[in-house]
Amino acid sequence: MELKSRYQYTYFIHTYIVRQNRYSKYIGSLLKDENFTLKIFQKNKDLELYTYFLPRIRNFLFKTFELNKSRLDKIEELPFETKTAILAEYPCLTFEYNLKKDMQGKTIDENSIFFRIEKVGVVCFNTGICFLYLKTNIEGSNKFEDVLNFNYKFRDINQENEKLKQYENIKVQADCFEDIKEIKKFISEITGPNFDALKLNLDVERFYTYSYECIEQNEWNINQNFENVKNEFLKYINIVSNDKGMNISENENVKIMSKAQFSKVGISKLGVNLFSSDIDINNYTILPGEYETQYFYTYILALYIKVYLKKLDYDFKQGKRLNKTRKEFINFIKGLWIQEITSEDFGSLLYQNIKEILEINNLYNQVKNKYDILYRELKIEKTERLSVFIAVVLVITLILNILNWLDIF
Repeated sequence: MELKSRYQYTYFIHTYIVRQNRYSKYIGSLLKDENFTLKIFQKNKDLELYTYFLPRIRNFLFKTFELNKSRLDKIEELPFETKTAILAEYPCLTFEYNLKKDMQGKTIDENSIFFRIEKVGVVCFNTGICFLYLKTNIEGSNKFEDVLNFNYKFRDINQENEKLKQYENIKVQADCFEDIKEIKKFISEITGPNFDALKLNLDVERFYTYSYECIEQNEWNINQNFENVKNEFLKYINIVSNDKGMNISENENVKIMSKAQFSKVGISKLGVNLFSSDIDINNYTILPGEYETQYFYTYILALYIKVYLKKLDYDFKQGKRLNKTRKEFINFIKGLWIQEITSEDFGSLLYQNIKEILEINNLYNQVKNKYDILYRELKIEKTERLSVFIAVVLVITLILNILNWLDIF
């Protein structure tokens, strides 16, 4: 069976952390960079996002929805340092990179997979947790096996040792970068050394993969059921190469959801990947846009929560600034953890399944246990200090009473 791809794209997402005492300066550097543009979300242009997320989460992710033309003009008139300070206080900011399209790709041979980088952006939270994303499209091929091989290889280009053991003959090429090394350099220039991510034990060498695939309907249609393509689907959501065996079984580390009759989403620890058939016209017209807007930010939000909990866990373990960390955890619970993100059924279920696969609930319980222990210790310490204070007051009072009785005063 040779599946043909009707439409596809893949977002590769890289996590990095900016120290909070440098965050405002970092936002300022993005604002100054002529290659970056701050994304201003507007209700008329981004209506899907506006209606999908509930108000509190929408205000958290897209604070710029509140900026009408009058407020934007006032912010632009402010001194640069003041403008930067105001924007750096926003819970979340999105910047889009202006890609240059004047470089031509190299001549490809029969073993090459040619791809185009369509979009580059940065999503930054004011806790210093940021995500760099690259949207890619395969060019000059409609073979589904090329999608499998490309996703499998490209997600690891950020490794120190970029030479993978398999598929050395596949040459990934782009029209706006000379080679893979230049892409790695580009990523490093945006993210910096990323030492703090390593402290949190985050995988900074492998991208998260957020991919969309719509195959031609020959193998999956009204007469050909999903079982006919299930093995290819499992390769796709597990992000393995095309020749990774003929039979891949489902496992507990993957969640599979049905968006509609001819579209399924697979969620793993390393990505969220949608697989569909063009028997349904929505799968190459409407759904691709939904998937890279509201569902994309659903995934970003879940990734952020996971990293932020790891950060809180690390801070509690370090035992420094415990009162500050305790307050941050309380604010996190009130502002994010207990909030519903959307009233849409599929979006809500997607979010819950992503959290389950990423083991976010377990991580939350781990942090809460540390918080509870700290709270009890602080309460005991406070009680002991109060007891000592009361004892001292009682002793002083007793001495004064004795002296008064002796008529010394």
